[in-house]
Amino acid sequence: MRKWLRRIRGAIGMGFAWAIGWGAVGGVPRWVFGVNTDLPIGLLFGILGFFGGVAFSAVLAATERRRRFDQMSLPRFAAAGAAGGILLSAVFAVPASLSWGDVLVLAPTLALASGVSAVASLALARRAVRRELADGSSDNAEVADHKKGKLLGASDTE
Repeated sequence: MRKWLRRIRGAIGMGFAWAIGWGAVGGVPRWVFGVNTDLPIGLLFGILGFFGGVAFSAVLAATERRRRFDQMSLPRFAAAGAAGGILLSAVFAVPASLSWGDVLVLAPTLALASGVSAVASLALARRAVRRELADGSSDNAEVADHKKGKLLGASDTE
């Protein structure tokens, strides 16, 4: 039960991280071009980013269950992000009653955005782990390897 709660908390955290990034990107048309809409584009992108991050986390949990971040490649992470974007577009298309033409535009766009966001998430996670390891004052290699494994999610059964 504890492992599931931790995964749900991670998925929600990933959703919020993506919501911030996508919301910032969605706000660019208003700031740069002065586009005004009934629903602010930044808010819409933020909501889509949240659900995209959660969908990506679900795909990642299903496909990369036993791997740590240092064992995952950027292309596999991008593929999981793209799969999450396609899943998001399928879930979004049904309640929005989109036509096939709209779905054919939305699905690749969300897949690309989710793939890029997934790669950026992995790059940031790896950078944070490297920085954490570099700041450590441990001279013992065994302790450093154990710390690296814990930071990268190796001990998932605790």
